Amino acid sequence: MGIIRRQTIKGAMYSYLGVLLGFIITGLLLPRTLSTDENGVIKLIVSYSVLFAQLAGLGFNSVTTRLFTFFRDKQKNHNGFFFIALVVTLIGVIVSLILFFLLKDSVLERSGGGENLLLTKYVYYIIPMIICTALFYMLDNFYKVLFNAIIGTALKDFVQRIFILISLLLFFFNYISFPTFVLLYVCCYAIPVILISIFLISEKEISLKPQLDFISKDLKRSMFSVSIFGIIVGFSNMAILNIDSIMVNQLVDLSSTGIYGITFFFGTLIIIPSRALKKISSVVLADAWKDNDLKIIDDIYKKSCLNQFIFGLLIFIGIWANIDNIFEMLPKEYEAGKYVIFFIGLANLFDMLAGVSGTIIVTSKEYRYLTWFMLFLLALLVITNLIFIPIWGMTGAAIASMFSALIYVFSRYLLLFVKYKMQPYNLKFIIIILIGLLVYFIGAAIPRFDNFVIDIIVRSVSMLILYSLPVYFLKLSPDINSRVKVYLKFIK
Repeated sequence: MGIIRRQTIKGAMYSYLGVLLGFIITGLLLPRTLSTDENGVIKLIVSYSVLFAQLAGLGFNSVTTRLFTFFRDKQKNHNGFFFIALVVTLIGVIVSLILFFLLKDSVLERSGGGENLLLTKYVYYIIPMIICTALFYMLDNFYKVLFNAIIGTALKDFVQRIFILISLLLFFFNYISFPTFVLLYVCCYAIPVILISIFLISEKEISLKPQLDFISKDLKRSMFSVSIFGIIVGFSNMAILNIDSIMVNQLVDLSSTGIYGITFFFGTLIIIPSRALKKISSVVLADAWKDNDLKIIDDIYKKSCLNQFIFGLLIFIGIWANIDNIFEMLPKEYEAGKYVIFFIGLANLFDMLAGVSGTIIVTSKEYRYLTWFMLFLLALLVITNLIFIPIWGMTGAAIASMFSALIYVFSRYLLLFVKYKMQPYNLKFIIIILIGLLVYFIGAAIPRFDNFVIDIIVRSVSMLILYSLPVYFLKLSPDINSRVKVYLKFIK
């Protein structure tokens, strides 16, 4: 549990530094520097590359998370595991690029029912993005199972965004053109790949020596089975995260996709605290399942649900109480995405409420259930998008995401309850919701200041104090209380 706490805190620190950079980039500069169509191009390049890159992994990242514990032996270069992971990823990249060329004309370059010339101009930038993203997923996952989930988070959330910010500022001050900015933006995705490779090489963790004789028939069978289901889970997961933007582009237009992409960012702020926790907990949970230590698993599950919900709810009410201030920062045309923030935020709050339930399932022998859940969720998301987008436009896509997330979270809860009798929820969650609602209404009732920056500071700090005090003094979270005591002791 110590390593989870330490790396979660460090990972969250880099994530929030990344959020600050993301806010400057996505919240301030991109809406004021690029047109809505140009923002739509950037969003779609990223969305498509993530989908193809996830497919390029051929499910082997799930093998790494679940089965690396059987290979772990630094003295023997982890029995040639890195060589296998690299070869599988390179084969997967080739498969993904073939699929890219097959779909390029009929799907990727379409927008609002017709061809989009602006997207067509930059569609080939998706190719290097696929390669860089797939390699980073593999390298970051490998580093994670070596009990270092921090490097990948720091490189992706912080370092990469520094270079994106520099590129955007060059465009903002007219030193470069938009085509050059797009090229630099794509190059920024190569930087984390290069740096994480250097770190792994310097720590002598990379070995290209194959040791295929280590893999027994049973282990080979398990690797194949996990990778097959990993392909479905991994692709479905990324499709779920990106299908809304793609369908807004297909069913509405590129401009709406740009607005959706910018406002979507604010809704995802809620889930930031969970990223580092899920990365490092997957390694600990895989080892716990190997030892059949259900007590540790249950403890991690309960604490993750409680602590993530406390932080997630605070961020959610803080964002929605400041919603008018957010649109003070954005050009007027982005007001159409107001309720995208609300429903995407609510979807992410449901995920925070579920803690690491998905990670527990994917590292257990019941991982196949998660595959069917993901397929069902993806189908549900596509169907609800097809229903809601024609009615409510981009807001319909956000409602579809919220509704699907609720069903998915409940499915994971039911599986863990039925199979292992794990039940993390209690009266504390009701108390937290009541505190959150009360603090939101108080915060929303604070008279507005003419200067929106001062208004954000006063409103947010007031809500933080009003929310934190009852959480601390009612001792709703032993983990939070213990960390606060450590910080107070340090200050004294």
